[in-house]
Amino acid sequence: MAEVGIRPKHEELLAAAVRLFRQKGYHDTSMQDLAEAVGIQRGSLYHYIEAKEDLLWEIMERSIRRLLEAVEPVARSGAPAAEKLREAIAAHLRVAASSRDELTVLHVELKSLSPARRARMLALRDRYEGLFRRMVEEGVHSGEFRPADPKTVGLAVLGACNWFTTWFQPDGPLSHQDFARAFADLFLQGLARTRDA
Repeated sequence: MAEVGIRPKHEELLAAAVRLFRQKGYHDTSMQDLAEAVGIQRGSLYHYIEAKEDLLWEIMERSIRRLLEAVEPVARSGAPAAEKLREAIAAHLRVAASSRDELTVLHVELKSLSPARRARMLALRDRYEGLFRRMVEEGVHSGEFRPADPKTVGLAVLGACNWFTTWFQPDGPLSHQDFARAFADLFLQGLARTRDA
């Protein structure tokens, strides 16, 4: 019976950690800050987590897995490379629009993980980056894209997508779909083969 109340409070604690880590940073957020945010005594936190880093890891792992779940099916599809890249950008920005704080924590606090967890997270990040690199490789090999370095282009696409969480305003004049179209148009026009090529 004791487990019944654990999961909702754990989720509340995760949500508070996301807010606090984004606002104050991981290292400047204390266990006391977390306890106060969810209305419990500091000692009670240990019913839900063993260490503050457990929260950071869970936030990051959930975030990268959401991105992988959104983009891997697109990357595996049989669609032309340009269509895949356009949809992958849209999928990334869909996740980013609904998880801005979580993805910001993922990008900013990677260095705060222990070496073992950082290595695991870097492996997941590399897997994700590889999806974009392979889409560009496919387009170059098929002749759909002009010759370009797939790693450089993939990182440029992800750089734009990752910074989206910093300056996107949900109530602003442009939706995440507008940004996805603009990003895709920009990169695909840059990759397009010219008639002379």
